[in-house]
Amino acid sequence: MGLYPTPLSSLLLLLFLQTFLTPVVMSNSRTTRPITTGTSVLGLKYRDGVMLAADTLCSYGSLAKYKDARRLVSIGDASSNCLIGGGGEFSDFQFIVELLQKNALEDRMSGEPTESSAKAVWSYLRAVMYQRRNKMNPLWNDILVAGYDKDEEKAFLGTVDKIGTAFEDDVLATGFGSYLCLPILREKWRADLEEGEARALLEDCLRVLFYRDCRALNRVQIAKATADGVLVSEPYEIETSWDSAAFVSTKGGLEGDGVLVS
Repeated sequence: MGLYPTPLSSLLLLLFLQTFLTPVVMSNSRTTRPITTGTSVLGLKYRDGVMLAADTLCSYGSLAKYKDARRLVSIGDASSNCLIGGGGEFSDFQFIVELLQKNALEDRMSGEPTESSAKAVWSYLRAVMYQRRNKMNPLWNDILVAGYDKDEEKAFLGTVDKIGTAFEDDVLATGFGSYLCLPILREKWRADLEEGEARALLEDCLRVLFYRDCRALNRVQIAKATADGVLVSEPYEIETSWDSAAFVSTKGGLEGDGVLVS
C-alpha cells in the first residue's frame, strides 16, 4: 500500500514541478501612462525658414525633476535640414530620436545622395505612431517636425500625435501651448516675419506658459531651419516679471501670507 502515491502526495509533486521546473515567461509590458514628461513645443514659419521653441524641464509627476532635458533635436549630420521637438514621455522621445538618427545614418552609409527631407521624416513618424497605436503600445508623444526644403525653397512644419494624427500648418503647438499659445501665434503671425520678430513672438508665448503652466520653466531653447542649415541654441533663461496686479493682489480678501493665526 505504501508503494503507491496518495492523491495528496501527487498534488504536492505537481505543485513542486510547476513552481520550480516550469520556465519563467516574461509577459509583454506596455506603457499605460507617461511618467517623466516634457510640456509644450511651439513652432512657426517665418520669412527665411521655420523656428521651434521649448523649455528644458522634465517633470516626474508634479515634481520638477530634470531641468536640462533638451527636447529640440536636429536629425542627421551637420548638413541636415530637419528638426524635431517633442512633448510627452521623455523616454519615448529619446527612442524616436534614436530611431530617426539610425535611419539617417543608414541612408548616409548606403550612399543616398541626400538625406530624407523634413516632410519625409514627418510622413515616416506618422506611420510609426499609427503602428504603435494599433499594437496598443503607443509612443506617448506629440511631435513637431520642421525643416527647410532647399529644392522647393520653402519651409515645412508638421505635427504628429501619439495615435498617428498628422497635419501641417504655419503655426503649431503641443500640450498646454495648443490652448494658451496658439491664439497668440495666430493673431500675431505674418508670412513675412523677420527672424528677430519670430523669436520674440515665441519667447512671449514661452513666458505665458511659464506663468500659467505649472509644468513649464523659463529656461528655454530655440531652434531654426533655414537655407543655411539648422541651428539649435544652448538653453538660456527668458526674463519674467511678477509685478502684475493679478499676481500680487490678495485673494479672497485675505491679508498676510495666508497663515491663520488663532
